[in-house]
Amino acid sequence: MSPSDHHQRRQFAVGRQSQNSQTSNMLGYLIFASRWLQAPLYIGLIVAQLIYVIVFWVDLFHLLADVFTDWGKLDETTIMLTVLGLIDVVMIANLLIMVIIGGYETFVSKINVDGHPDEPDWLSHVNANILKVKLAISVISISSIHLLKTFIEVGDLGAEHAHNVTGESYTTTGVMWQVFIHLTFILSAVAIAWIERIQRPEHHGETASGAPALPGHPSAPDAVHPVEQVASAAASEPAATHTGKPRDH
Repeated sequence: MSPSDHHQRRQFAVGRQSQNSQTSNMLGYLIFASRWLQAPLYIGLIVAQLIYVIVFWVDLFHLLADVFTDWGKLDETTIMLTVLGLIDVVMIANLLIMVIIGGYETFVSKINVDGHPDEPDWLSHVNANILKVKLAISVISISSIHLLKTFIEVGDLGAEHAHNVTGESYTTTGVMWQVFIHLTFILSAVAIAWIERIQRPEHHGETASGAPALPGHPSAPDAVHPVEQVASAAASEPAATHTGKPRDH
């Protein structure tokens, strides 16, 4: 093979690698840009939150209308159920805010609100694991409101002349299943929180920045605190003086 043929093959190989690298980079940029497909989803959740705001004010208006028109027919249980319904709407709205802001910050793009006085405390350290834990806690709160409403509505369930405020029918099996589902939510949240805890850097001998902890680093498992080092050195000095051994300087 002549030197010119070898040089041509080498140039062809280099050009092919460069073309493959450009194609790979373009494909990577396209995949990375596909995250913006989620932006319309979060805009849709904002619209859903607006609908919940309307529902909240409609329910509150109905409650105020009943107070001023049928005050004699209202009892504490009816007012309590209506207020629990309003709290339920607020809980769902909080869940939507958490999904919108946290999801956009985690999966789409950063939100530049550093130093803003209204910045949420959890936004500065939000990630996928923390977001899942907060969502699980929100789901438990919503489930607790629904379960409390059920307990208030059922009244004397199983009694001969049992009745409830809303007129809906409840069975012992149905209420029991609601309790089991609520307990399942709690166990799921505990499992998610435990998984998030064991995935923290300190459980793998790493510093907060993610780098492995050096032997002398305070976060290392066998690291000695500087105060303990000073105390140990001070305790060893009298012993060295008593035995007549010279101390190192």
